Amino acid sequence: MNRKIKKQVLTVLAGSDLEEIRRELGKYDEHGLVNPLFSALLRPEEMLRWHTVTLFGEVVSRLAEKDMEAARIVMRRFLWSLNDESGGIGWGSPEAMAEAMVHHNRLCAEYLHMLISYMLPDGALEHQDGNYLELPELQRGLLWGIGRLAEKRAALLREKEVVPSLLTYLSSPDSAVRGLAARALGLLQAFPAVEELKRLSGDRGQVRVYQEGVVVLTTVTALAAEALARFENS
Repeated sequence: MNRKIKKQVLTVLAGSDLEEIRRELGKYDEHGLVNPLFSALLRPEEMLRWHTVTLFGEVVSRLAEKDMEAARIVMRRFLWSLNDESGGIGWGSPEAMAEAMVHHNRLCAEYLHMLISYMLPDGALEHQDGNYLELPELQRGLLWGIGRLAEKRAALLREKEVVPSLLTYLSSPDSAVRGLAARALGLLQAFPAVEELKRLSGDRGQVRVYQEGVVVLTTVTALAAEALARFENS
């Protein structure tokens, strides 16, 4: 990795203005941004990581328009990072994968089933059908990603029958997982979730949600109420 470019990219991502970050990173070739962005996903700074997720999705989408195989390689790197055999943990990979699929139809067609598989439990060895993520921290990223996709591709996600899997997360011991699942269900207008969402009316667990360039501190109760309001306004 070119250390100079990596340092420059990290400096840009640490900025506070998302539009300015887009302009600055737009000066770089997409191929050259891939490795610095993978490195940035592992940084401890919250907003820098979220800026990376946003820009990574946009960069991979542009890359796919120029070089689809190169974009596939990036998507496979995300998948590999979530594999136990990789030796890593895959921080930020579900979010960045989802962001790429928000922006690019073909990437979504090819990789959405893999993102969904991370919500599904493993089957018997001879017919495994899931790649369930055990760590709550990774589940948060996955559910944020499903919610992000639901903002643009709700009908497709409903067609893929993600609602039953999302419902199971409403009983998670992790408040962020519960809240992000509630948010995704609301964005999907998943009516089977209504009664379960009502049961979260007294859940004061805190959730940090990234949306439109900012992180908002909210509660499971508030997210469940927002989800229910979507049903009422549909």
